[in-house]
This record gives sequence, C-alpha cells and structure tokens, in this order.
Amino acid sequence: MMALAGCNTSALYQDNLYNPPVYWGTHVVKEGETLYRIAWRYGRDYRELGDANGISPPWNIRPGQVLRLDRKGTIRQTAQASRPTRPKTSPPPRTNAGSSISRPSAKPPAKVSTGRASGSQVVANVRWHWPHSGTVIAGFSSSGKVNKGIDIAGKPGDSVKAAADGSVVYAGNGLLGYGNLIIVNHNEHYLSAYAHNRKILVKEGEGVKAGQVIAELGNTGTDKPKLHFEIRKNGNPVDPSRYLPRR
Repeated sequence: MMALAGCNTSALYQDNLYNPPVYWGTHVVKEGETLYRIAWRYGRDYRELGDANGISPPWNIRPGQVLRLDRKGTIRQTAQASRPTRPKTSPPPRTNAGSSISRPSAKPPAKVSTGRASGSQVVANVRWHWPHSGTVIAGFSSSGKVNKGIDIAGKPGDSVKAAADGSVVYAGNGLLGYGNLIIVNHNEHYLSAYAHNRKILVKEGEGVKAGQVIAELGNTGTDKPKLHFEIRKNGNPVDPSRYLPRR
C-alpha cells in the first residue's frame, strides 16, 4: 500500500483542480489539517471518508493519524434526526349544531421563489448568489480538459463574496493548485470553494452570510487574477452554472 503524505503528494497533486477521486493509498494527518480539507484534496465526501475510517461527527482527527483511502464508506443521512419535533396541537373545539363558528381554510404551502430578480436562486434548499460579478472565462467540464468549477475574471483586490449562508470549514493555502482557498459548508450535502485569493478575510469555524465579503481576489496558485469557484454535492463537483442565477 502506498502512502500519500509529505513530499509524495507534490507531483501527484500539482494540478489538484483536475484530478479524479482517490481510492488508494493512505494519508497521514498533519498538524492543522481537518477532515474537510483532506476529503477535498482527494475528491471525497468528508462523511464518506470519515465513515471509511471509523470517524463520526464532529469529525475530529489528530496529527499522525493514518487515514485509509482505499476504503470506501457510506454517507449516513442525519438530517431527519436533527429536525425539530412538531409541537402537539389540540383538536378543534366542538360546537353545537347550528353554530356559525368558521374555521380557517387550509392554505397551500408557499412556493419557494427563485429570486432571480434579486440576484439569487434557490436550489436544493440553498439560496445561491454569484460570488463575483466578473465574466466567466472557463466553464465547468467533466471530460476533456476537466474543470471542477468555473473561473471568473477579475482584478486583484476585487471582493469575493460567499455564494450562500454557511460556515467556513477551511481557510488556508495547503491544497496544491488552489492557492489561498476558502471552503464553506452550506448544509449536509453542499460545500462551495473560492480559490486563488490574494487575501483571506474569514477564519475556520466562522459563520458567513450570502453576499458577505470573505476574500480579496488574487492569483495565488495560478498565472493570472481570477476566482476559481466550485460547488460540491456529497463530495462530487457539480456545475455551478446550474445553481447560480442567470445574469
């Protein structure tokens, strides 16, 4: 079994943006690494990788711990267990025959607005916004020249904004090919990433709101200023253009 740790990973993951998921070898946890970061590095879902190694919420790992990449875990759904229970309601009061007490008619559930007019779109219970207003210079591609997200042109120092409400699970430059990178967890299924930043303005564990400035656009890890933006569902890259509103 080959270990994927230390200098052995440099050549393999120099173009991390374009590599397929890894299901072989091992990874030795380094100081400061999180399961989110490691799973992203190898194209895996953090819950699946955790399950494969007997790790459960809150997904704590320790330096020196060896993670098996050749094992494939399962993604255990926990949303149902975390939902609040509905309060019990008393039955409607009985009335005598001939009474004129009226009962409110049942209303249909409210429809979720796409919010395109306000620059947002709700997909999979997440309200998505554009992280930057620049022109898309490279689209998502899963074949040929693979691109796990979209590249958006901009000037150094431009504001990079959170695409949706969430919590920062990674902020650093430890993933080759991404430069200064921010990863935001939105819910049980969705993460988004913002790469090549000049300056990171948020910290791991910090809650962010959609539209909040989280970084300054830059060219770390790439040859020109741009924002590389990804959305991943259950660890798998998906086309951001299907989630972001038309503009």
